[in-house]
Amino acid sequence: MGMVKSTNEGNITGFILLGFSDYPQLQTALFVVILILYLLTILGNTTIILISHLEPKLHTPMYFFLSHLSFLDLCFTSSVIPQLLVNLQDPMKTITYGGCMVQLYVSHALGSTECVLLAVMSYDRYVAICRPLHYALLMHPHLCMALTSLAWLSGVATTLVQSTLTLQLPLCGHHQVDHFICEVPVLIKLACVDTTFNEAELFVASILFLVVPISFILVSYGYITQAVLKIKSATGRKKVFGTCSSHVTVVIMFYGTIMFMYLQSAKSTYKDQGKFVSLFYTVLTPMLNPLIYTLRNKEVKEALRRVLGKILVIKFI
Repeated sequence: MGMVKSTNEGNITGFILLGFSDYPQLQTALFVVILILYLLTILGNTTIILISHLEPKLHTPMYFFLSHLSFLDLCFTSSVIPQLLVNLQDPMKTITYGGCMVQLYVSHALGSTECVLLAVMSYDRYVAICRPLHYALLMHPHLCMALTSLAWLSGVATTLVQSTLTLQLPLCGHHQVDHFICEVPVLIKLACVDTTFNEAELFVASILFLVVPISFILVSYGYITQAVLKIKSATGRKKVFGTCSSHVTVVIMFYGTIMFMYLQSAKSTYKDQGKFVSLFYTVLTPMLNPLIYTLRNKEVKEALRRVLGKILVIKFI
């Protein structure tokens, strides 16, 4: 494998993303599978964004947040997957220092934003089910915009702090990243100095962006469960569970994999498991989100039929 030269011991011009180099027999298969999943991710999330804007019946807080989630997933995968696909076919597996910086800042900001946004979406479901008579009053457009802005700004703030602190660590010429993406935990491992402060800061950030949001979500769904159990109609209970099950499924997939990566020590030896877990939340979860919300939601399926019907009518007029 080729080496990336550095101008001096402290000034690295690029990194080698080792990725799945230990599994050469899998790289062609991974390339094909990941490419297909990426194309499906673009198609699915773009569809969600378009129908949320084109279909008047979906101009509600729930689909406003869902369209932001789809946009996040589009941006997140696009910050990671193209480079991954290139490296799966490139024996050098290199990324420039600037490219690594951009990937680190962008992917970390988007991932943190999604953590907060999923918590916001759980609050929307809580208000819709537990306080339905006040839903329109509480979830007014200005509040929805403020909550999404909070999610985006918090993501930007945490990446400015965490990514900057990580990039300030001296690497002493180390440039082989044993991963397929420039992430905070894997870059901390390259440092040639004591990283206790960075690990502590990473742990605190993980509590704020993982444990706190998931706790908020659990509390919200605790109240939702109580409200659902009071519904005497089996049909009514089924309808409410159907509305919430999509969000719960996405939360479990997203937070489960992210927490595995970020709540373990930066010195953890589970490197191979970490790569495949990262592959799950960077590739598979963004692709599954549109399918989960579409297949389990009659409103989205009906809206999709109406939009496609209008397009076909216009085409043949």
